[in-house]
Amino acid sequence: MSIAATPSAVAGVRLRAARPLLVACGLGLLVAGLSVSHLGFGARAIPASTVVRALVAFDADSFDHNVIVELRLLRLLAALAVGAGLGLTGALIQSVTRNPLGEPHVLGLNAGAALAVVSTLTLSPLLGGGLPASALAAIRPLVAGLGATLLCALVLAAASLGRTGLTPLKVTLCGVAFSAFAAALTSAQLLLDDQTLATVRLWLAGDLSGLSYGGLWAALPPAAVGLGLALVLARRLDALAMGDQVAAGLGIDVARTRLAALVSAGLLCGAAVSLAGPIGFVGLVVPHAVKALGVRDMRLVLPLSALAGAALLVAADLAARSLFAPRELATGIVTALVGVPVFIALASRRRP
Repeated sequence: MSIAATPSAVAGVRLRAARPLLVACGLGLLVAGLSVSHLGFGARAIPASTVVRALVAFDADSFDHNVIVELRLLRLLAALAVGAGLGLTGALIQSVTRNPLGEPHVLGLNAGAALAVVSTLTLSPLLGGGLPASALAAIRPLVAGLGATLLCALVLAAASLGRTGLTPLKVTLCGVAFSAFAAALTSAQLLLDDQTLATVRLWLAGDLSGLSYGGLWAALPPAAVGLGLALVLARRLDALAMGDQVAAGLGIDVARTRLAALVSAGLLCGAAVSLAGPIGFVGLVVPHAVKALGVRDMRLVLPLSALAGAALLVAADLAARSLFAPRELATGIVTALVGVPVFIALASRRRP
């Protein structure tokens, strides 16, 4: 005897199948709306109609058009790139470590990237009079990516020691410890070098001001490689989520997949940190928000995390510019105000 599906059951199945597309459309509209608001808001408010005209029919003689294209558009593009990169990095790390508290700030990627950048600036004068500023800006994303990857590798290696192996609690504790160690080394260098401190003081707070198009273009190639690698790994990450033994049984090379995901996360995080400094908690909040919307497949979680991360950072930067206008907060302060309560709530649910 066959059992016919009821209309409500069929509608439920169709709704679940269409959910990722609905989420993607909603996030796309949110990013578009926030972007127009971001371009229109500032010391001088500019109507949305003028913002759109500046983008589609730029007039070089218009003061408002020059403000939007030369100043605000650069900051918006950086916010979109940094938010997308951090959202993707968080989704990758949480998947590879199977740790819901995993994110670039907690697991040491941000601190490793900051330490590598500051060390390069400090040691640069010892290399035959120092590298030119343009060369330092060009290599900053790769230097930051290398620092992020190395420190995260140290965290995972230290957390895997012992009979219990790699557990979420050990990964979190090792991440916090190595982050504090890297931050101490960074602070020591800055205390001994006033010139480097003056150069990176605002950047270390996690801020999107003082950017250049050259820095943005330099960050895009490593970010693109990291994005491509993450998307290629998506199906393997789904297998890895079922456990190492199951993944190995399905023909997945677990060690190689983890290493590739770590390299991808390092490139994405390094590109983001090179632009905006060590901004925290975006990578923690975004993957949880995407999964709360009912999306579990990593082939969908990764691109949706990029969209949601971009939306979150554009909103945070908008808040940083408007809460105490005409003065501005660092964008990283706003993301920390949002992320810390989420981190505490997630940590309080974890069993030791």
